[in-house]
Amino acid sequence: MGQPKVRVMGREVSVLKRSGYEWREAKKESDVKKEEEYVEAEASTAGTVSGPASQGGGGGTTGWTISSPITSKKSTFVARAITVKSPTEATSLIQKLLSANPDLRSADHNITAFRTQGSHNNILESSEDDGESGGGRHILGLLQQSNLTNVLLIVTRWYGGIMLGPDRWRIMSEVSRDALSQRLRVAGVIGHEALWGLDLEGMKSSDAPVTGGTAVGMPIHRPEGARNYILKSFASPSTKDEDEGKVKKEKKKTAKEAEREKEENLGLLLGALDMLFGSWSGHIGKEELDRRAWGWYVQVRPEVESGVAGWGGKGDVKLQDILNLRRKE
Repeated sequence: MGQPKVRVMGREVSVLKRSGYEWREAKKESDVKKEEEYVEAEASTAGTVSGPASQGGGGGTTGWTISSPITSKKSTFVARAITVKSPTEATSLIQKLLSANPDLRSADHNITAFRTQGSHNNILESSEDDGESGGGRHILGLLQQSNLTNVLLIVTRWYGGIMLGPDRWRIMSEVSRDALSQRLRVAGVIGHEALWGLDLEGMKSSDAPVTGGTAVGMPIHRPEGARNYILKSFASPSTKDEDEGKVKKEKKKTAKEAEREKEENLGLLLGALDMLFGSWSGHIGKEELDRRAWGWYVQVRPEVESGVAGWGGKGDVKLQDILNLRRKE
């Protein structure tokens, strides 16, 4: 009771803060090389334009992360994010970015927001609409909701002549999150405390001090548990004798063989989905693809026994049904 909570995919998870710990993902050699290439590319393209025609590539000065552009009704949105330490630095970086990019200066709106941590651990924040009424307050709200500090966010819009109404807020949020997520990949977590997700069910049977025991530590959710839970759904279906229609008795698999089989089955499913989405990519937009995805899911989801809850029911997923949904050439 009384633990703070975070929401993960709609579910509230009680957490334990790890104050004073700055989390950074362990980097593989290949990841470090990619980041070095990213920085070199940013440096080599400093001063180039990055407007609607360039599809968001390049542009800006070293250190900026740039979202993929989104175009709707002839309006194009692109977001940029960068680490800053003070309001003065934020103002300076905005001026430098616009000075180096004529195409950004010609945009209809360059909406900005930043949040920095002051010398007394107070938050200094500000936003500018640049003619997009409410835009600055909207993207500042995104930083506040994610509790991000020491970051500057800019959303650029080239207006296409057709009013988007409330849909512009969704697009601003999408490009902003794209740029911010890339910022986290390059620079590590910005302004976040690392958290342990507490396993409340495990805690009931724990010998930890919180339950009156003497064991060290508290039960927490670990990725291995989530992985094992997902893989439970990917066992191979039972095979039937075609002549007698009876279920064949199969040789019992070792735990290692069963694990490998589930991983292979999951790979086959992901491969089929990749082929499906790849066949439509470039022919329909993201919004239309999202809309169709639900209908596709309804068509291919496994049938479960009557009266069994969807999450607990068992049924066979037929990969051919997924492949049949691919775009016909």
